[in-house]
Amino acid sequence: MADTQQMDAKDGRRVARLAQQISAFSKTHGGAEAQVAYIGERGARIVLVGEDGGWGDLVAPSVDLAHQAVQKAGVTLHESFDGEFAAKVKTGPYEWTRMAGIQVGGPKNG
Repeated sequence: MADTQQMDAKDGRRVARLAQQISAFSKTHGGAEAQVAYIGERGARIVLVGEDGGWGDLVAPSVDLAHQAVQKAGVTLHESFDGEFAAKVKTGPYEWTRMAGIQVGGPKNG
C-alpha cells in the first residue's frame, strides 16, 4: 500500500511539474495548444504549439500523466497533429537546415 501511495505522490509531482512547464510555455507564447503521442517505453511526448507559432515538446512518463498535465495547465488538447493545429507551427532556417541534415544529407548545424 505504501508503494502505491509513494507512486501516486511521485506521479502527482510529475504532473504538477509538467503542468507548470506547459503553463510557462503558454504564457511566453500568448497561449498554447497541445497534442500527446505515445512514444513507447519512454512514455508520451507532449507537443506544444504557441499562438505565435513557437513550438516545443516535453516528455511525460505515460500518456495518462501527459493528459493530466495538459488538463491541469488548461490548454486545448488535440487528438492528432494535423490540419489547422499543425499549420500554426512556424519554422525558420534552423529547423529546415536541421531537418535536411538529418533526413537527406543536408548541411550540418554547428
